[in-house]
Amino acid sequence: MKALVLAGGSGTRLRPITHTSAKQLVPVANKPVLFYGLEAIAEAGIREIGLVVGDTQAEIEAAVGDGSAFGLQVTYLRQEAPLGLAHAVLISRDYLGDDDFVMYLGDNFIVGGISDLVERFAVSRPAARIMLTKVGDPRQFGVAELDAQGNVIGLEEKPARPKSDLGLVGVYLFSPAVHAAVAELKPSWRGELEITDAIQWLIEAGLRVDSSVISGYWKDTGNVTDMLEVNRLVLESLEARVSGDVDEASELIGRVVVEPGAVVERSRLVGPVIIGPGARVCDSYVGPFTSIGAGCTVSGSEIEYSIVLPRASIEGVRRIEASLIGHDVEVTPAPNTPRAHRLVLGDHSKVQISS
Repeated sequence: MKALVLAGGSGTRLRPITHTSAKQLVPVANKPVLFYGLEAIAEAGIREIGLVVGDTQAEIEAAVGDGSAFGLQVTYLRQEAPLGLAHAVLISRDYLGDDDFVMYLGDNFIVGGISDLVERFAVSRPAARIMLTKVGDPRQFGVAELDAQGNVIGLEEKPARPKSDLGLVGVYLFSPAVHAAVAELKPSWRGELEITDAIQWLIEAGLRVDSSVISGYWKDTGNVTDMLEVNRLVLESLEARVSGDVDEASELIGRVVVEPGAVVERSRLVGPVIIGPGARVCDSYVGPFTSIGAGCTVSGSEIEYSIVLPRASIEGVRRIEASLIGHDVEVTPAPNTPRAHRLVLGDHSKVQISS
C-alpha cells in the first residue's frame, strides 16, 4: 500500500499566516501539523508516499526532504492548481499504479493514528473505506448517508440539505478501482473534481464502500480556532522536561517543556507550555496551552492559549490570549502620546482592539 498526502492547498482561512507559509507547516506544539500525519502513516507500516504539492512546494520539500527522517520514501507530485481531491488522485495515477493507497489530507489531525483502519482495509479489501465523524454543521462537509445496516449508500459534498450529520474525515482508503471513477468525473459547481463524486460513482457501479465512524478526536486545522484547539490537545499530553536554562527566580508549574538552548529568567510558566529551542522568556507570564517557537523572545509580557511561530518577539505587552502570531513578528506597546493604535496589517487580517 502507498499513501497520497495532499499538501497543495492555499490555506485561505489561515491568512495572513499562509500568505508566506504553507498551512500544513503551521506548528502544533512546535511541530508542523503535516508531520503528525506523516508519522501516523509510517506507524501504519506504509513506506512509499506521494506528496501532492502546489505553490508552496519549495517550503514543504525543505521541511520534509526525502522522507527518511520519518522512515518514508517521498515522491513529490506537482498539482498546478487546487482543483479538488479527486484531481489530486487523477494527477497521481502513474505514481499510484495498481496499488491500494490511503489518501491523507495534510492539514488534518487525528488522534490515535490510522493503523487499525489500514489493517481492516487490507483484510476486507472493499473498493473504498471512508472515515466519518458526527459534525455540528454538515453543510460544511462531505456528508455520508448510511442504510440501516451501516452501509454507505450515498455521498454529497457540502449539501444545502444534509441527509445525515456524518461528515467525512480527511482520510480515505482506495483500491485501484477509484481510478476508473475519477476518470469519469466532471467538475462540480465549485469547479473541482470532488472525491465524494468518485466514491458515489463506486457505489452506483455496485462496488462496496465501507465506513468507520471514529470516536476519537479529529480536526481540520484550517482556521485559527481549530489550530489553537489542536495545540491545546497536543500540549495536554506533554511530559515536563527542562533541557534549557531556567534561573532560580522563575517558577515552573505543571507540564512545562523548555527545549535545549532556551532561557527562562524571572518568569512564571504554567503548563502545559512548550518553549522552543533558543527562545528567551524573561520577566513574563506564559500561561496554559501556549507554544513558543524556536528563537522567540517574550519579555515583560503575558501570554496564554496561543501559538507563537519562530523568531517572533513580544515585548512589554500586558496581555495576549487566543492568538496565532507568525514568523518574525514584532509585538510592542503603542506610544502613550498621542493615544492611538498604529497598525501595519496584511490582506485578510483580523484585529481586535480594546480601547
